[in-house]
Amino acid sequence: MNCPECDAPISVPDDAAAGELVACPDCGADYEVARSGGSLELKKAESIGEDWGE
Repeated sequence: MNCPECDAPISVPDDAAAGELVACPDCGADYEVARSGGSLELKKAESIGEDWGE
C-alpha cells in the first residue's frame, strides 16, 4: 500500500486487524487500518490531544 499523503510504500501485514495503527516511514503520518469487502484500506488516524487530566 502507498501513503495517501506522500505516496511512499507502507508495509501493512496481511493479518492486520481493523483499527490497527500504522505509520508512514517517510512522512510520519498515522493511519488506521480498515477492511472493506475483504480488502485493506488506510484511513487518516484521528489525533487526540493531551487533556492534562482535565
